[in-house]
Amino acid sequence: MLILSSVFVPVLWGVMLLLLPEFKSRGRLLTVSGIGLSLAACLGLAAMLGGEPELFLFSFGSNLSVYFRIDEVGRLFAAVVIFVWLLAGFYAFEYMKHEKEEKRYFGFYLMVFGILHGLVFAGNMVTFYLCYELMTLLSFPLILHNRSKEAIMGGLKYLFYSLFGAYLVLFGLFFLNKYTTVLTFLPEGTLNLDAVAGNETILLIAVFSMILGFSVKAGMFPLHAWLPTAHPVAPAPASAVMSGIIVKVGVLGIIRVVYYLVGADFIRGSWVQTAWMSLSLITVFMGSMLAYREKVLKKRLAYSTVSQASYILFGLSLLQAQAVTGALLHVVFHAIIKSCLFLFAGAVIFKTGKTRVEELRGIGKEMPVALWCYTFAGAALIGIPPASGFISKWHLALGALGSGIPVFSWLGPVVLLISALLTAGYLLPITVQGFLPGADYGDAAVKKKEPGPVMLLPLLIFAVLALAFGLFPTALTEYISAIVGGIV
Repeated sequence: MLILSSVFVPVLWGVMLLLLPEFKSRGRLLTVSGIGLSLAACLGLAAMLGGEPELFLFSFGSNLSVYFRIDEVGRLFAAVVIFVWLLAGFYAFEYMKHEKEEKRYFGFYLMVFGILHGLVFAGNMVTFYLCYELMTLLSFPLILHNRSKEAIMGGLKYLFYSLFGAYLVLFGLFFLNKYTTVLTFLPEGTLNLDAVAGNETILLIAVFSMILGFSVKAGMFPLHAWLPTAHPVAPAPASAVMSGIIVKVGVLGIIRVVYYLVGADFIRGSWVQTAWMSLSLITVFMGSMLAYREKVLKKRLAYSTVSQASYILFGLSLLQAQAVTGALLHVVFHAIIKSCLFLFAGAVIFKTGKTRVEELRGIGKEMPVALWCYTFAGAALIGIPPASGFISKWHLALGALGSGIPVFSWLGPVVLLISALLTAGYLLPITVQGFLPGADYGDAAVKKKEPGPVMLLPLLIFAVLALAFGLFPTALTEYISAIVGGIV
């Protein structure tokens, strides 16, 4: 019952936090929240590593059941979810003094953690879809947490976009239920070829509808606009997990549809693949360009997520083994890197109140350790060797070149290179001006404003991993390559 425990214990713990009266001391609230967060992480790890491989819960119609099954892709995403959610949660213990209403924040934070366990351990599309909808509804309060006008509008935009995407997924799900033998996730798909014969067009439309629906969470053009609106208004640890984890849920949904339900061969060479590749490359370039022009730091990082998530989608759309390996590597690396960058932004806001890029001149004099963490993570996101982002982008570029797809085999690497240059253009100036503000900067008046250890330790861990995965990528690359070998 470890799977069920990993889902329901954090959900019930979060509900308990919301229903309990206000705590007499902040320390008690953090103790209860910390115990719940640690217990949820331990249960998730136990289910991922040593629990029962599958669990049938109940059925509510023909071919419709709530069913959990732990496979290698689920384990990979579960590891990323648990690690990032835990570190960002402990970072929030200090940061949320800045935002207030901590009991409500940690209550919903724990509930979403539980639902994410259900989502990554989902064994069929029905279970995945139910958890996907619940995740949207429960993460919505994290965005509008401070209840300002901007936060409410950002939260509503996130909700409306997400619901629209979910309805696109539901439309496609109706057809998949008709043309698949089962909705269980199995390598190479579960299409009923006899039923599909003569109905390929409508099924392709259904598959494209699901790709578009899940790409709302992943931020692919033209359904990306919620990210730069929602991320800047959410508390920094919520922005970190939205970018590092919630966006990846859309990626996981696309993986499940394309590689575990219909199979890669069904859309290979079709208009669906062409449209998917085109939209992902447009998003890569557009997101980088908008980030380069943006002056608000968290909004710049949000546009960066739009671009970087579509690196992953482009790799998946090529339907080629090395490209898919690069895409899954980038799932892991981007979650670590972008969490570090958003937590840096939060540390700056917490200690100085600065939100705009031009205000960060000399920030390295005030917060040198935090800025070094940002610098290592930024180098990884750009793809500067030997940082981790270089490894995933190398596989993506080689996968595109080796795909043999006309135009896209060379256009993809070109766009990725241009995006990397733009990424350097919007990340590195913060480091340069932060450490080298110029002769007119008043060094004598500078006071150290480094965040406390509760906030600084997650930053350090993420920054070290952003570099370490680039220096020692072999084990993770081999693990992911083995997963990809079974589905492409």
